[in-house]
Formats: sequence, structure tokens, C-alpha cells
Amino acid sequence: MREKTIEHLHAVFRAHHELAELLPEEAFGQKLPVPSNTIGAQFYCIVGARESYARALKENGWVGFICSLPPENASRKKEIVLALAKTGEDLERLFVEIEWTTERDDLLLDLLEHEALHQGQLIRYVYGLRHTFPKSWIERWALDE
Repeated sequence: MREKTIEHLHAVFRAHHELAELLPEEAFGQKLPVPSNTIGAQFYCIVGARESYARALKENGWVGFICSLPPENASRKKEIVLALAKTGEDLERLFVEIEWTTERDDLLLDLLEHEALHQGQLIRYVYGLRHTFPKSWIERWALDE
């Protein structure tokens, strides 16, 4: 099961990176016309959670939320794309290096759940703000173009 979870995480890491690369610069500062934060804030939370879960996996337990990305950079496409790439690569390397425990398996599932939560939120943002999805998203999740 762990291998399948990691496989799914690899796929969602790529998907989030593809979406961030496709979105126009101005999208990262946009909010939905209902109470919401920005698309960039969604990506900020993804980056921070990846860093936090990486630290938790190393420590074999949750030690709190951290994010190396300054909040003011959450509206900067280049910063988000770079942070998504780095955090994805860091986690993929960590998955191979650590000794797995029951606690780490639980953290792995929590990370997958967190990524999926933001994926759903980002789908709503992209539709609501009338941006386009990467072809991979359209095909994988049967989204309207």
C-alpha cells in the first residue's frame, strides 16, 4: 500500500506543478468572488505542508507547520513553481531514504489527503476564475475544458 500511496503522490506532485506552470502570473493573486483566499495561498499551503510533512517524516511525528516560502511570494508564479519542484523532489528523495514505521505510513497518508484537498480546491478556483487546466488534468479527472 505504501508504494501505491507514493506512486499517487508522485502523480499529484507533477499535476500541481503542471497547473502552476500553466496558470498566468496574475492568477496567483486572484480570489474567487465569494469568501476565499488566493490561488497563490493554496499553493503556499501545499508548499508548507510538503515541508512540514518532510520534517515530520524525518522526526517520525508531527512537529508543526513551517513554510520557507515567504507569504508575500505566494502571488509570484516563479517562486511557487520553484518551491513546488523543490518540495516534490525533496519528498521523493526522502521516501527512499527513511526507515518506514506505522507513524510514518500515517503521515504519508495524511500528506496524500492534504494534496488531494488542495487539488479539489484548485479545480474550483480554475473553473471559478475561468482559467484553463493542463491537458493531463482534463484527461485524468474528466474535467471540462
